[in-house]
Amino acid sequence: MKKIILSSCALLVILIISLFCIFRKQETNNKIKKISVAEVAHSIFYAPQYIADNQGYFKDEGLDVDFVLTPGADKVTAAVLSKDVEIGLCGSEATIYVYNQGEKDYLVNFSGLTKRDGSFIVSRKKMKNFKLKDLKGKKVIGGRAGGMPEMTFEWALKEAGINPNNDLDIDTSIAFASMAGAFIGGNGDFVTLFEPQATQVEKQGKGYVVASVGEYGGKVPYTAYNARKSFIKNNPEIIKGYTKAIQKGLDYVHNHDAKDVARKLVTYFPDTSLDDLTKMVKRYQDNDSWFKTTYINKKDFEHIEEIAENANELEKRAPYEKLVNNNFSK
Repeated sequence: MKKIILSSCALLVILIISLFCIFRKQETNNKIKKISVAEVAHSIFYAPQYIADNQGYFKDEGLDVDFVLTPGADKVTAAVLSKDVEIGLCGSEATIYVYNQGEKDYLVNFSGLTKRDGSFIVSRKKMKNFKLKDLKGKKVIGGRAGGMPEMTFEWALKEAGINPNNDLDIDTSIAFASMAGAFIGGNGDFVTLFEPQATQVEKQGKGYVVASVGEYGGKVPYTAYNARKSFIKNNPEIIKGYTKAIQKGLDYVHNHDAKDVARKLVTYFPDTSLDDLTKMVKRYQDNDSWFKTTYINKKDFEHIEEIAENANELEKRAPYEKLVNNNFSK
């Protein structure tokens, strides 16, 4: 009888512990906030973001993040405005366009990620000591008109005394995702590509990286995270946690060598070898592509507007104080 009582007590204890663990797990799961992020491209350029995901930095902040590839900054802003996603990652110029269109619940940038253009000039032929003047008389596949890659490229040309309209032929009609394919197919003498496309073209022997557009464009909040003004106001803990996770991702890429960073990116770019990923990460590290902190300063933001004005894509500037919220940054 005594053995039966002891066995029953033991089973009861096990049952209580099991139920406690189940309820505890459910409670934890209920605290996890699921959010969707529209990313303008899937690129090694955004390595800190994937590091934050890989290392569990988002989960540490109680966030379950789903990245949704949404090519084109205009498409990203549309997804955020329509509430299909909570957060957008794209050029901060897109938030200026939205504000100037009179949107009441406009988009606010709350975290910087990349600090300069991440595209590379790829030539069809090998070239030593490339200079921007080598583009004169050539055809270049550029990005979408009004997008940061194309505008920064045009800015660089003008700074070098080259007229984008008269001194060369820039094709802005090809969709971002199709630029590498068009170049491989024989279109153009040069193309501007992000990674991993630039290295992929090189590996196929169809082109050669000769320069970085980021070297010419200067420091800007090239890609930043944004959300609707109302969402930031109503969900400060989500924005705070997300920004904190991205900051940890930035810290990681600045404090680890290219190969270590590349190892963490393999699952996000399964069709790219570790050696190629390492090469790409090293290119971006050498190019000083990422902010040290998520803070977006006024001077850098105004340079975005300067570049957009230079491309005749901006009729009036938007107030930095309204379109940038640094309350969640270091």
